[in-house]
Amino acid sequence: MKKFIMTTKGMMEDVFGLFFPNICLGCGRPLYRGEAVICALCHFHLPKTYFHQDPDNPLHKVFWGRINLEMAAAYLYFQKGGVVQHLLHQLKYQDHPEIGVIIGKWYGKELNWVAQFRDVDLIIPVPLHKRKLRKRGYNQSRMFAEGLAAVMKANIETGSLYRKTHSQTQTRKSRYNRWENVENIFAVRNSQKLEGQHILLVDDVVTTGATLESCAQALLTVPGVKISVATIAFASF
Repeated sequence: MKKFIMTTKGMMEDVFGLFFPNICLGCGRPLYRGEAVICALCHFHLPKTYFHQDPDNPLHKVFWGRINLEMAAAYLYFQKGGVVQHLLHQLKYQDHPEIGVIIGKWYGKELNWVAQFRDVDLIIPVPLHKRKLRKRGYNQSRMFAEGLAAVMKANIETGSLYRKTHSQTQTRKSRYNRWENVENIFAVRNSQKLEGQHILLVDDVVTTGATLESCAQALLTVPGVKISVATIAFASF
């Protein structure tokens, strides 16, 4: 009887999917049973960086001489017109927070194999200003953090690091203007919660690192803090 019920359930799911298909948010084709959000083919072909396996990776080098990080890594390469840009656009502007969560789970599994990430205590997503958060309805970096936290068994902390002022979008700004745009716009409250913690600071995409650097500078004012960085994507400037 149990086997019959499971078979019937599977048949109903197939019939439902025929008329109301769940589609892959990467390529747009219907998802097969067992797939979720992004199909297996798109997942397989995602342009992974494998930065987490190399302490001298290009993203970590972005911060050398600027801030002291334990490690910095990004899951994917960002290319204009590519599937990663398409996924990030849907994550940020098309109300698909589930993209951030599933990518966080995938990357969290890989980070768990790396010694530098294994002792992370807290995961802090780069905060949005309240105005932008109200407009979007969620913080896309928080969604990424949720996926990471579920796999890495770390806690998410969103009450300590905050954005003091609203800043303009970083898109189309020069390297210097990107830094100028976010300089001193982040601050820390309730710092005692962070003392002595290894913090994983996370964002959706990094180009010059200006936003993450500004966040890290605020966090590094807390005694005993160690900081690592993880992002969904890395875009060379």
